[in-house]
Amino acid sequence: MLVEFSIVPIGVGSSIGDQLAQVLKIVDAMGLPYKVNPMGTVVEGNWDEVMALVKKCHRKVMSMGERAITTIAIDDRKGKPNRIDAKVKSIERRLGKQLSK
Repeated sequence: MLVEFSIVPIGVGSSIGDQLAQVLKIVDAMGLPYKVNPMGTVVEGNWDEVMALVKKCHRKVMSMGERAITTIAIDDRKGKPNRIDAKVKSIERRLGKQLSK
């Protein structure tokens, strides 16, 4: 399954980079395939792995402040592993060119 999540710390000022860097340390250490984008992070894994990761990241942000908003989108498809890259490549094949990354 693919899960895109974003965590927005509230009340820490206009820059949230320090908090997000701590979140990405957790994501990287988990060892699951992931991609960071300007609005969140996409992770691939099974339900328990991914939800445990999101929970750990949310708790980390909460340990650094009083409030956080966590948004989660799930794309679950049976029998289709390695989708984190395959979905983009599928669209690129249809377009006949590489997309900006």
